[in-house]
Amino acid sequence: MYVSNYFVFKNSISGIYEKVAQNNTLAVRTMIQSFDNSFRSVNNIIHTIHGLPYSSLESEEEGRIDMAKVYTMQDSISSLASSVDFIEDVIVFYDDMDLAITSVGTSSLSQLFEKKYKHDLYNENYWRTYIRGKNSFKLLPGQYFKVATNSSWQRKKLMVAVGGNKIRMSNKNIILLIDEAALLKYVNQKVMIPGASLIVLDQDRSVVLSTDESSDLSGVLDEVYFNSSQEGSLKKEDYQYNFYKSDFNDFIYINKVPYQFQNIDSVVDANEMIMLSAIISAVLLSALLSIYLNRPVKKIIRQLGGTSRGNDFRKILSGIVKMQMEIDSTKEQLKQAESEARRSVFLQTVDEHAYSSEHNSLLQSSYSDMLCNKYFVLTMVHLDPKTKDQPPSMAVESITEVLNEALCQVSDEVQVFYDKNLHFVLLIGLEQPANRAALLKQLQRLCASLEQAELQNYSVWASISKTYATELKNYKQAYRSAMDGLLYRTVNESSHVQDTEKIQFGWSLYFPFDKIEKLSNYMSNGRLQEAKEIISETLGENANRNVHHHQMAHIAKTMFLYMLRHSNMTATADDEMYKLEQQFLQRIDFAHDYMDIENTLIEAAKHIAKHSKARDTNRLNPSFISQYIELHYMENLYLDHIAEIVETSPKYFSSYFKKTFGVNYVEYLNKVRLSHAKELLKDSSLTIGEIGEKTGYLNSSTFTTTFKKYYGISPSEYRKQNTNE
Repeated sequence: MYVSNYFVFKNSISGIYEKVAQNNTLAVRTMIQSFDNSFRSVNNIIHTIHGLPYSSLESEEEGRIDMAKVYTMQDSISSLASSVDFIEDVIVFYDDMDLAITSVGTSSLSQLFEKKYKHDLYNENYWRTYIRGKNSFKLLPGQYFKVATNSSWQRKKLMVAVGGNKIRMSNKNIILLIDEAALLKYVNQKVMIPGASLIVLDQDRSVVLSTDESSDLSGVLDEVYFNSSQEGSLKKEDYQYNFYKSDFNDFIYINKVPYQFQNIDSVVDANEMIMLSAIISAVLLSALLSIYLNRPVKKIIRQLGGTSRGNDFRKILSGIVKMQMEIDSTKEQLKQAESEARRSVFLQTVDEHAYSSEHNSLLQSSYSDMLCNKYFVLTMVHLDPKTKDQPPSMAVESITEVLNEALCQVSDEVQVFYDKNLHFVLLIGLEQPANRAALLKQLQRLCASLEQAELQNYSVWASISKTYATELKNYKQAYRSAMDGLLYRTVNESSHVQDTEKIQFGWSLYFPFDKIEKLSNYMSNGRLQEAKEIISETLGENANRNVHHHQMAHIAKTMFLYMLRHSNMTATADDEMYKLEQQFLQRIDFAHDYMDIENTLIEAAKHIAKHSKARDTNRLNPSFISQYIELHYMENLYLDHIAEIVETSPKYFSSYFKKTFGVNYVEYLNKVRLSHAKELLKDSSLTIGEIGEKTGYLNSSTFTTTFKKYYGISPSEYRKQNTNE
């Protein structure tokens, strides 16, 4: 009995712990690779921003800030920040300016750290002082910031990454705010053994992140030595410390692991009690067998039948039940860890960055059985909530289970992984490449069925890759192929599944700059109907040309920024416009078809026009006058006519114009007309008379005389000089 109990104990507890410890080592290595990828992404964003144009935001005229540069810079920063889930915000500012450009808009640097990201230490003065020093790239440990939301303050723990300035790559100062909780979720700390923790030290051996805030490293670092080619390990008290050194940035990762499972003492005590009871019973039975054979047997029977009044057997039973519960819990943890490890292996495999050959060999040997068929296709399934304002709350795990059950009807061998942003990756095994055509038809029926049943709150569409041999190295190509299918689907695509083998690439975009410029001015004057016509005409023409979805989305985003360019919103509308911009960008990225994009853009135009109308009812102001002239310069803009438009007398308007703009009205109008005429002379094949008519002159003679008066040469000579250039 003693031997049998000892055997059960070893196989149920120790064996499970050894298996978990082995999986923990692989899980920690995977987490470290995820951390390295995260820090590599942060470093790439910083270098990319330094490489962006505009070392100065000042315009060429009078040293003012060129808002076109600002909008271009902000659009680029927003695109970079949105590519990484754990980036809270990206802040770019210049030494000689108070303007701060972020991924969500612009603000003064002082206002940003007082009313958006509030911290007792990290304020504007701190960062100005820090930037003036010569510092290398620095990752600051997580600190609790008060982050402003739409209606309240939220307490959030943020890490701060600051670009180095020992060697200035540009005039830009860059600060990245990292959501520590999102980063830990990204690296998936839950796959570690229960009771274990991970501590991250930077190149200066300072703690920048710890999953266990109570960890004390006093004396630990002094007792271990290792270099980049080997790992270190140290046992101290009840824990073992495993040291790993990053190949990317010399960071040190310390995995603190307990010698055994937490709360296992009660199970060990129960097993010891079982073994002790067995020994005592055996001794008593041997001593009393010849004398008290009958009575002891009866007592044992009564005890086994539950008639004993003592509590020893209850304790034994309780210990056995508790041990079984912990064994079942550990098995479930192993199952989840195995699933997460497979997902992690896949995501590492499709990562664009290379891993060491030793690491790839380890993954190949551990997960070579991910698919058993000789061939496979990768299908990228994307879900888009049909209710935009209140997305469905169906959990990712539930969606994964639905896809798993549905795909059992399609193939006997399927792996489903969640990627991000409601993207799901399906690895489907094939016996022969010829089976792909039948699989494509089945997936089309399956997606349509799911959209009507289990996933009725979502729009479902997918992209299927080419056929590949089942090798770990081919997952990256298959993943890229399926992503291309989502990006390059045409806006008129009606099928639920995009076949990447049938993609026809094209770049026949329609983007009329003159009409888009008018769209911007229409919005600033609240002329919504004319703006709608330009939106519908532009997007409709691109739909007729059957452009790709990502191209249509880019056109819509550009038009949105043009609508905002001249629309100076009031302070009270800032929060509403910020929310509008975020909702617009999200809906455009996940729009199902071309009509979704058009409706989203028109809804945004209504909001912008509403604020533009309300912001200023007095037309006698420089902004309205300059915009009106820019829209109507090709018409007969007599002084009396425009004075009537702004509801004043010609005499007062003439005096007001000269005082406000520094030149008289006729001279200003001629400069506007001639600036457009110069562009037409350089970039069009229109005749001199046609250009004069398009720019508001009654005949070519008047146009030529006026042009020569301002530029010293005739229009034909100007065209000839610029053509030769």
